[in-house]
Amino acid sequence: MDSSSLLPPAPEIPSAFTASFKSWWHVGEKQAAISEERLLRRLPFFNSSSSDSPVVATSTRVDLLSPKQYLNTLSMVSTSPSPGAPPPAVMLHGYGAGLGFFFRNFAPLAQWAGRHGSAVYALDWLGMGRSARVPFTVKAKRDDVSARVHEAESFFIDSLEEWRAKMGLDSMTLIGHSLGAYFSVVYALRHPERVNKLILLSPAGVPRGPNFSDPSRELTDHGDGQEEESASATVTRPRELSSVERATRRRISTIRDEQKENKKQESRTRRLFTYLWEEGWSPFQVVRLTLFWGPMLIGKYSARRFSGLTDEDTRDMHDYIMNITLAKGSGEYCISHLLEPGAHARLPIVDRIDALKIPVTFVYGDHDWMDPVGGQQSVERLRQAGNGQGRMYIVNNAGHHVYLDNTRAVNELLIKELERPTSMSYPHKIEL
Repeated sequence: MDSSSLLPPAPEIPSAFTASFKSWWHVGEKQAAISEERLLRRLPFFNSSSSDSPVVATSTRVDLLSPKQYLNTLSMVSTSPSPGAPPPAVMLHGYGAGLGFFFRNFAPLAQWAGRHGSAVYALDWLGMGRSARVPFTVKAKRDDVSARVHEAESFFIDSLEEWRAKMGLDSMTLIGHSLGAYFSVVYALRHPERVNKLILLSPAGVPRGPNFSDPSRELTDHGDGQEEESASATVTRPRELSSVERATRRRISTIRDEQKENKKQESRTRRLFTYLWEEGWSPFQVVRLTLFWGPMLIGKYSARRFSGLTDEDTRDMHDYIMNITLAKGSGEYCISHLLEPGAHARLPIVDRIDALKIPVTFVYGDHDWMDPVGGQQSVERLRQAGNGQGRMYIVNNAGHHVYLDNTRAVNELLIKELERPTSMSYPHKIEL
C-alpha cells in the first residue's frame, strides 16, 4: 500500500473563505504535520526505501542544545555519497513562511544532490514553520539599535549554527528567500568558514533607506507582483516564461518605477498593517486575533497569491499556510527590531556585505517588491572589496516569491549557481 494513502484525505477545493473557516477549527501540530507531508509527498523519493532511488528524503526534528528547542528539517541525501561532493545546499524560507513553500524546487535540487553525491536540506527557522515556537524576547534598550539588531539576529543565527554542528556539516551553500536571505548573509558574516556560497532570492533588508516594500505585503502580495486587474483588462507578457536575464541598470530602473507607483496606491489596510508592525505586532498576530476576518484574509491570500498553481497545489498550500500561521507566535516578533518604519533594515546588508569573500548571487522578480538597487549596490561593494564573484539576475514574470512564480526558470538558475566554480576573480567592470 502506498504510504501516502494513510494520510487523511485533503479537503475539497471550495471557496478560499470556506476552506479557511473550516480549517480554522482544526489547526494544531498534528494537522500542521499532515499539511506539510501532503506537499512533500509529491517527491517520489520521500520516505522511500527503494534501493533504486539516487536520493532519500526524510522529515525530522533536529534537537538543539536548549531544552524544547528544535528545528523542523527536510533532508534529501544521496544514496551514493561522494568524498569529493560539493557542499550541501540548505534552503531557508522567508518571514512567517516554512520549508513547504519550496515544494516545487525540491525535486530538481535533489537530482543535483544525487548526481554529485551530495545533499540538500530545508529547515524551518526557530520560532517559525513547524520548528519550536519558543518565546522571542530582546533585552537590549530600544535606542541601542546595534544591540537590538544583533540580539534579534542571534535568535536565528545561533540556532542555525547549532543545527549545522548537530548535522555534522563542515560547509554549506545557503539558498535564502526574503528574510531568510537576510539571515543567510548575517550567518555568513559571523561564520565565514562555514559558507561555500550564497544564493539570495528576493532578499530583504539589503538597501539603505526605503525599499518600497511594506510588512503587509506578506499577506497582500499578488503572485506576479501586480495589483488585481479588471475582468476586461488585457495583460501583456511579452517575455518567455522561463527567461532569466542578467540585471542591467535600465531593468532595475523599470522595476523601481513600478514599485513607486504601487506604493502610491497603497490601501488603508496595508497602512494599518504597517502601523501595527512598527508597534511590535506582526500581520500573523492580527490574523490570529480576528476570529472571522482571519480565515478570510488567509483564504484570499492563498487564492490570489498562488493563482498560478494547480487547484490541488493551491489547496494544499492554503492548508499548510493556515496551520503555520495560526501556530503560537514566536520568531515573527523579530521584525520590528530588524526593520525601521517603512520596512527597511536598521543595519542594511549593503553596508556589511563587502566582508564576504565567497560567491554571492542576487535574484529578483521583474515584479518584485524588494528594491533591486540593493542587490546592484551590493555587487558593486563586493567588487570594490576585491570579490568579483557577485552576480545579479532578474527573473521575468515573477514577483516576491520568485521561486514559485517562475519555478522552472529559478530551478535552472539554482542548479547553474550551485555548479558555478568558487575561485576568486577580479573583473575590471562590475558583473551584474
